[in-house]
Parts: sequence; structure tokens; C-alpha cells
Amino acid sequence: MTGQDPAAVRIDTSKPHPARMYDWFLGGKDNYPVDEEMAKQLLTVDARGRDMARVNRAFMHRAIRWLAANGVRQYLDIGTGIPTEPNLHQIAQQVAPESRIVYCDNDPIVLAHAAALLRSTPEGATEYIQADAREPEAILERAGKVLDFERPIALSMLALLHFVGDEDGAYELVQKLVDKLPSGSYVVLSHVTGDFDPEGAAKATAMYKARGLTLRLRSRDEIAPFFAGLEIVEPGVTLTADWHPELGEPVPVAGDEPIPGWAAVARKP
Repeated sequence: MTGQDPAAVRIDTSKPHPARMYDWFLGGKDNYPVDEEMAKQLLTVDARGRDMARVNRAFMHRAIRWLAANGVRQYLDIGTGIPTEPNLHQIAQQVAPESRIVYCDNDPIVLAHAAALLRSTPEGATEYIQADAREPEAILERAGKVLDFERPIALSMLALLHFVGDEDGAYELVQKLVDKLPSGSYVVLSHVTGDFDPEGAAKATAMYKARGLTLRLRSRDEIAPFFAGLEIVEPGVTLTADWHPELGEPVPVAGDEPIPGWAAVARKP
């Protein structure tokens, strides 16, 4: 495994971390009181936080299954999060055991659990690298030791970019990654939005800012440019729950209001 020795990693529990809050929303145990406290405060803004996490997770399952069925055998997953089975590599390798997967995250707790991400099939490979999404050059260099950048790669950024502000170059970092992908590659992206509740979105953003964290809830029109120059797979940029539901894993949610997230898969020509 590329990166630091898990035993030498210090996990900062003085402030919440998005990956650990996501784990809490999914019912996991790899989080701390500070994460639970923040997650519960977010539930006062939108009580369906758990539904949002589950819908996003189900989208990942469907998208990876679709990509694998369409011949993709390499994956670069940035913003991996704490392992929750089935992981991306398990879904991809169930369809095609020879698939190669590189995971990337900047939370030390993910590194501490990285062994769960490395249980590859004998025919394939999985690797984990510790790096920040805002360092695309470093990610590409290290991923190139496992992935063949002469062959199609699926770049996965699920529930990640709303934690990268415009001032940190969110659009630019995606473009740098896409520029290095060969023709026939794909981009898989999901993003929380404030389109359906601007007032609640402003409250959530303020909560994050008060804790020194970034939350940039982009509109559908602001998410579309992440796919500049790419061919978006039908049904386009759609509600996360509505992306090819026929591929399985419908997630029951509370109420009739849409889960506030957009998602899409796009191909590099």
C-alpha cells in the first residue's frame, strides 16, 4: 500500500470530518463524538441526512455496475471515505475479476481501515493512496503505478466536490484529472445541492464554516461544467436517486421531496 504506516497516523478528533460524518449517517462506527454532534446538527436542517447518504451509496453501486458491464476495467476513486461493504472494487471485480482500482482519500481514519480496501481478486488489483483531492498531480503520479493511463479509466468523485470550494479550484482540479484520462474513459460524479432548499443550504454552509470546514452546495447549472468536453450518459445530470434505478437497489426515503443531490456519468470522447 502506498502512503504512511497506519500505526503512525494521528487522527484529529478535535473537529468533525466529512468522511466520518458520512460513516455515521450510514450507521457505521468509525466516527467520533465530534462527528456525531455535527451530523445531528445537520439533521436539524434536513432530517433526511441518512437518506442522502444511502441514496448516494446506492448510486455508486449502480454506476460501477453499469461501467463494469460496459467494459471499464480500471477505476480511480477520489474521496473514498471509510470502507462500507460492498466497496467499489468488490462491485467492479464481481463483474470483471481483472479490474484494477486505486482509492484515494485524505482522512487518516480511512488509511487506518485501508486493509479492507485492498482485498482484491487474484486477477485484479486494489491500492490505496493517502492524498488530498486538491493535489491532482500527486494523485495522478501515484495512481500511474497501478493504472495504465493508455487504457480507459473511470474517475469516481462521489459526494466529494461540495467539500472543495471555488477558491480551491474545484473546476480546475477536475479538468486536470480529466485531461490525463485516455479516450473512452468516464467521469462519475455526485454532488449535494441547495437547489430545493436555499435557506437550509445556507444554514448548513454556515455550520461548516463555523467549524473551519468548506461546504459549497452547487446548483445543477454549476455542476454541469464539471463535465465540459465530455459526452454525458443518459439520463444526463439527474437527481441521484433517478440515475438508472432499473439497475437495482432502490432506497426507500422519507417524504415526497427529492433528495437534494445531482449525479451523472460522462464519457471522454
